[in-house]
Amino acid sequence: MRRWVIIAISFACFAALAVVYVPPLRARAFQAIRPKATIAERVAEYGEGARARWRPDFTTAAMPYPPSKVVLLAIKSTRTLEVHVSATRDGPTRRVRTMPILGMSGTAGPKLRQGDRQVPEGFYAIESLNPNSLYHLALRVSYPNAEDRAHAAREGRTKLGGDIMIHGDTASIGCLAMGDIGAEDLFILAADVGIEHVQVVISPVDFRDAGAARPAPNPPWMLERYEQLARRMNELAP
Repeated sequence: MRRWVIIAISFACFAALAVVYVPPLRARAFQAIRPKATIAERVAEYGEGARARWRPDFTTAAMPYPPSKVVLLAIKSTRTLEVHVSATRDGPTRRVRTMPILGMSGTAGPKLRQGDRQVPEGFYAIESLNPNSLYHLALRVSYPNAEDRAHAAREGRTKLGGDIMIHGDTASIGCLAMGDIGAEDLFILAADVGIEHVQVVISPVDFRDAGAARPAPNPPWMLERYEQLARRMNELAP
């Protein structure tokens, strides 16, 4: 009898722990079954906390919140994402925060095809916000853009891949994983500014750093894109 009591107690303790503990590999399953929500509902859910986290950054930079324009500069070599903002549509920008990229894959060089695990390089927009991402929240990057498609057409490439996101969690293949809190902050910022006023710049290195090793342009047409990236980055405060 005593043996069965011990077994029953052990089983009850294990069951209780199982309810509390969520293994990391199952975290996305819980995201999948959480109640669906609209963008407005996620803004209501996460907006207050995200804006409170942004407030000291904008105060230090003497910039209004929400700003009129946002530039998200992702640098592969440093695994960082810089947030630059402007008070007017055409005014100068100031950097308000540098965020760590917690998960990404690939190496220097553009994304050329589906399954190559590369993060794109170049100039992109935010196409949409996903309030029901398996990776908490997500901002969809406009890869492939018109220039990517034009190069692919000349080279006979047809399957370019897609679904490139800036999202939560800490792991990613071809996207930028910013952690859940980071994703909340970027999601709310983009929602408050309007996605049409957000530019995404993705570079292999920090071209503002004269000592940074320059990647070989591969394919060769990347030389022009790297020159364009260098000019755009020099317009942004380091």
